[in-house]
Amino acid sequence: MDELNGRMLACQILVTGLIARVANASPDPLSFLTDFRDEVKAVVNQISIAGIDRPDDVRRAAQVTVDELFSLMKPPRAD
Repeated sequence: MDELNGRMLACQILVTGLIARVANASPDPLSFLTDFRDEVKAVVNQISIAGIDRPDDVRRAAQVTVDELFSLMKPPRAD
């Protein structure tokens, strides 16, 4: 389980960095992040989860993770 958690953390860091990089290249980074977050949340809501007794719990945990990832991103500095 620790290995799985470590891999998930590494994926979250990678995805956060990639999203931040693309957002910084965007003319309107805050709008990009908001739109992207909404798209990711829509995808998480539609994921088909088989073989689990309560898939809504998994979706809820995934939504919390998405919110945490995007809360870590700060708007670019106005230099």
